[in-house]
Amino acid sequence: MKSSHFYILPLLFASLFSLSWATSPHEDFLHCLSLRSNDSSSISKVIYTPNNSSYSSVLESTIRNLRFSTPDTPKPLVIVTPLRTSHIQATIYCSRNHGLQIRTRSGGHDFEGLSYVSEVPFIVIDLVNFRSVDVDVENRVAWVQSGAVLGELYYRIAEKSRTLAFPAGICHTVGIGGYFTGGGYGLLFRKYGLAADNIIDAQLIDVNGRILDRKSMGEDLFWAIRGGGGGSFGIVLAWKLNLVSIPTTVTAFNVSRTLEQNAIKLIHRWQYIAHELPDEIYSAVGLSRANSTQDGNKTVLASFHSLFLGGIDELVPLMQERFPELGLVKEDCIEMSWIESILYFGQIQNESLEILLDRDFWSPLTSPYYKAKSDYVKEPIPEIGLRGLWSRLSEEGPESAVINFFAYGGIMDEIPETATPFPHRAGNLYKILYIVGWQEEDNINSERYISWARRLYSYMSSFVSKSPREAYINYRDLDIGTNNKGNTSYAQASIWGRKYFKNNFERLVRVKTMIDPENFFKHEQSIPPLVSSRKKGAD
Repeated sequence: MKSSHFYILPLLFASLFSLSWATSPHEDFLHCLSLRSNDSSSISKVIYTPNNSSYSSVLESTIRNLRFSTPDTPKPLVIVTPLRTSHIQATIYCSRNHGLQIRTRSGGHDFEGLSYVSEVPFIVIDLVNFRSVDVDVENRVAWVQSGAVLGELYYRIAEKSRTLAFPAGICHTVGIGGYFTGGGYGLLFRKYGLAADNIIDAQLIDVNGRILDRKSMGEDLFWAIRGGGGGSFGIVLAWKLNLVSIPTTVTAFNVSRTLEQNAIKLIHRWQYIAHELPDEIYSAVGLSRANSTQDGNKTVLASFHSLFLGGIDELVPLMQERFPELGLVKEDCIEMSWIESILYFGQIQNESLEILLDRDFWSPLTSPYYKAKSDYVKEPIPEIGLRGLWSRLSEEGPESAVINFFAYGGIMDEIPETATPFPHRAGNLYKILYIVGWQEEDNINSERYISWARRLYSYMSSFVSKSPREAYINYRDLDIGTNNKGNTSYAQASIWGRKYFKNNFERLVRVKTMIDPENFFKHEQSIPPLVSSRKKGAD
């Protein structure tokens, strides 16, 4: 028997929407949502439609790539910012019954905007209110909700311990939910593996509204959500993390060289030694355009940067032995705490630690508008190949184009590629991120910049992994293949799926078929079931 407040809910909802919305075909969804909610006052506060004055600000609050914030970008019919799990369960139920897709957003950093854009009628569930972090120092674990950002997790760990950390990335506004579902690498990944390798439990809401933990979901589904990509299996509410040990002092350096300073030979040499450095060293090289120190013409600057879990006195002789060509000296290095290294590599070292709690901060690591692509390298690129890359960046490249090489090796060589869906383990020397960005005033040239990135990617084809040409799902790239708007075949999805997951794609498809056989949770690069029903899913 319904309690009396269910009879006043439609009146409450009517006050939220104008007559124009009431005559829309999605009135049934909103009516369903009101009837499924157990709390009239809370649900009415978390619903935003285009007629709501706060709709645009909520939608734009965590759009981190403004390529997907234009007047022509498809917008959600409704945004739900749930305060409790029942709000999410009701949204799933009503979306299924009324033929609407769901896009789930944690931090808004999806490189192709898939957490808040769809070509078909859709609802956004924004997890901004699901962001608690509970750190248990004694047991070296933490529970974090999917709507938190990495900075909030780091700050809460550092509040309680300076010798515990979590292996994740340096852009502190990245959302936990999307980051973990893609694997997630960072400064500690050669020592402790990916973020996904250090997740020990989770809470997920499935297509039927069930709340599942690791035990009740089973090991196959728990495996799939730790690196199989978001938006395919359900909505992960929270994650239990294994915290890792760090020293009280770490050391960082950033040494830059131009072509005139032998940069190409240094990069060529780096390819042979970086993946064999001790696990305690994170090593990367960034390539960007710069003015030549000699004649003022454009050249390329190669920045060698590293983090070492230890002090300067240990790092410098180690690097002088392993990579003497770089010429590292003590004056190039700086000691700091691990939490300070997040600010250092995030290029916000002049800020206080409280900046990590600022979800609205725009990271200097990315431009407002950008396009990215990725590769994996298994054999050193010859010097002539590096010179070709160099010329394309110095002569043709946009001002803000950056190419990053991230050394692999360490524990990544020891973890089997089937341990999680993320397969890029042993055999990789390094990963490449190509990213080209631009400002709003230059958006008229966006297609030119994107075309440049695609030409560069084509040039690199002979130097990188093959059959498949591998890619990293957290650097999402729709150029490598997409699903269609209807049902997607296994063969079609395999085109992009094997690039992200290699042979793990097959197991992901089996898990999808088990947990979501009607393919309710889907997007342009979601995992398809083996057989997808065309009928509308309903309980």
